Amino acid sequence: MMNRRKLLRGLFGVGVALPFLEGLSSRKAEAGPGDVPPFAIFVRQANGVVQKTDDEPDMFWPSQMGALTTASLLADSDRTMSELADYADRLLVLKGVKWPFPGTTCGHSQGGNQCLTAAAISTDPTGNLSLAMGESIDNRIARELNAPGVEPLTLYAGKKGGYIDEVLSYRGEKQLRSAEHNPYKAYMDLFGLSQLDAAAYQQLQTQRKSVNDLVRSEMKTLLSSSDLSKADKERLDLHFQSIRDLENKLICSLPVTDVDAMKAIEAACQDNDNIPIVTRMQIDVLALAMACGVTRAATLQIGDGNDSTEYWIDNVRQKSFHRISHRIDGDGDVGAPIDGAYLLHHKIDIIHAQHFKYLLDKLASYQFGTGTLLDFGVAVWLNDLANKYHSYNDVPHILAGNAAGYLKTGQFLDLGGVTNNKLLNTIGAALGCKNDAGGPLDNFGDASLEKGQIAEIVAV
Repeated sequence: MMNRRKLLRGLFGVGVALPFLEGLSSRKAEAGPGDVPPFAIFVRQANGVVQKTDDEPDMFWPSQMGALTTASLLADSDRTMSELADYADRLLVLKGVKWPFPGTTCGHSQGGNQCLTAAAISTDPTGNLSLAMGESIDNRIARELNAPGVEPLTLYAGKKGGYIDEVLSYRGEKQLRSAEHNPYKAYMDLFGLSQLDAAAYQQLQTQRKSVNDLVRSEMKTLLSSSDLSKADKERLDLHFQSIRDLENKLICSLPVTDVDAMKAIEAACQDNDNIPIVTRMQIDVLALAMACGVTRAATLQIGDGNDSTEYWIDNVRQKSFHRISHRIDGDGDVGAPIDGAYLLHHKIDIIHAQHFKYLLDKLASYQFGTGTLLDFGVAVWLNDLANKYHSYNDVPHILAGNAAGYLKTGQFLDLGGVTNNKLLNTIGAALGCKNDAGGPLDNFGDASLEKGQIAEIVAV
């Protein structure tokens, strides 16, 4: 059987398997298993969410613990999680996850640095320049499961002003990995096109002819065969109608129109009003990278460290998200109150939920032997804070996908204050990472932390 991963890696070539045709087969057809190795994508939002505090209502979590259904999430139409109702049975909504180490001088930086490391925070440098004292889980996955030298994909959608920029991905102690903010460069670098001159790139695009065009004569001959039944011909018609979608989904390139849009925006990809557009473009690159087996782990940070993006809400460009999260027109603790700030924050949470749904839609659009790309991996939407008070307790973690059956999805759980190293252990183990003794990963993060996974989210 042809290895699907090798097919996907073909830059110039194409390959299309015919459907089972009873008139041309003398033996039983057997469906091949999907061969996509489990992967993880981590998407980070800043500034916490609107969940219940002493003075504000819960507008984020589902209203009931336990099983999630499309109907139950749609019934919570005033809550952020309703945006993900289409994927209810594929979700793990986790409350009660906390960072293991307290913040000291800058909650944003020190929260962000613990998101994927579960590591202590440096005292030199400190404040907004603080760094994690250990590697991040995307790095652990990549160094253990990727081909030698292949790093995690590290992307960014937002401004880079220097106060707090990227915070997520670490090669090791204080070794913060730079994140690519330009989706056009990320795409060209990722698929080996960045070294081509303009003429060579245009030639490549011309050579990527339609699979239908390449096999049209063979298709006509096959359809005219007297050995085919009416049902066989209907199967072939349906099959060839789907080939053009297959070209865009399974060959390692994006549609030319999408790439042209990336190129057109690259000089302005950090402009405030382009950040939502760039976010979707980066998600396109992420999904394609996983479909093509480029890496087993990736991150996307949306917004700078304390997200100064000024989102458009109700046709009005608002104050920066950071200021809205503080509920005042100031980046510290002094400033005039922002009217309806918690409602604005809620609407920004919805924007992020819609970005995450876009990622899930993309992953679900890639079809493999026994399921979609989403079925084989896990996508994680997380935050660097819990709420407007910069709390490190109840930091939201929304997982989608069961990592080829390892995770038990379709549930909303309160984990009661578990440190995030155990969640990162569970995700790493789901992908195949091991501990020092060769067992499933259970010792990621700072050495002082209790080892283990989260049994409640592991499928029996």
